[in-house]
Amino acid sequence: MTALLGSGTGRDTTRAGVRAAPRPAPRPTTRAATPAAAVTRRPSEGSVHSWDLSTGVDGPGTRFVTFLSGCPLTCLYCHNPDTWRMRAGRRTSADDVIAEAAKCRRFIAASGGGATVSGGEPLLQPVFAGELLHRMKHELGLHTALDTSGFLGARATDALLRDVDLVLLDVKSWDRETYRKVTGRPLEPTLDFARRLADLGKEVHLRFVLVPGLTDARENVEGVAAFAGSLGNVSRVDVLPFHKLGEAKWQALGMDFTLHDTPSPTAEQTAAARAVFEARGLTAV
Repeated sequence: MTALLGSGTGRDTTRAGVRAAPRPAPRPTTRAATPAAAVTRRPSEGSVHSWDLSTGVDGPGTRFVTFLSGCPLTCLYCHNPDTWRMRAGRRTSADDVIAEAAKCRRFIAASGGGATVSGGEPLLQPVFAGELLHRMKHELGLHTALDTSGFLGARATDALLRDVDLVLLDVKSWDRETYRKVTGRPLEPTLDFARRLADLGKEVHLRFVLVPGLTDARENVEGVAAFAGSLGNVSRVDVLPFHKLGEAKWQALGMDFTLHDTPSPTAEQTAAARAVFEARGLTAV
């Protein structure tokens, strides 16, 4: 997985094969999540950018990935800045998303895959994200993953996390100043969420984007690696080489892509970063 979303590590959601969410008929909404014990949940709507089938980039196996709109971070290397604003998405019901996923449930299950709720930042819409995760798990019987920056981890209730089999967690920097430069936000909420996931024994795939001259300092990589190694629940680390495939979107939106002159890391630089994580006993890819 090499392309980067508003949460930091997603894909370009306008490439061929990606389906934008259709405009549904108006449906009733709810302000509260259905109790976690319920199998069939109450109607819910959210702002959806698109959905897609993917393999190998959003969790194990073939995944049905729902990209929610809205993100509190403004990452300098974001591949999909068009997901930052919630109002840019389409109001879509959970029923419509589940119905779409159900069409390919058998194919997904046969591949050992599942469903991933991504973004943007899905925890900006915690009730809707929780609704999707619950129904993907209990109605469709799919393995579930939550793709998040962790910045809004406090919004993830214990009930929501019970419906999550895997968290794809972005830790964009260990150096606090660099983290704020990259995202516009502080690092601590992400670290707090990571520790909470460890306390719950929730499996995590940690993601780190390697940007030359920004996040690639040896002490920065070592800091992320030491933290990940201390948690005990990180089963995989994705070291993602920075690239500029999303620059055209920034230009189309009239936004300044400040990393225009930043090169992608070499294969040797990427391998060296992975080796730092491996030295902490972690599986790095």
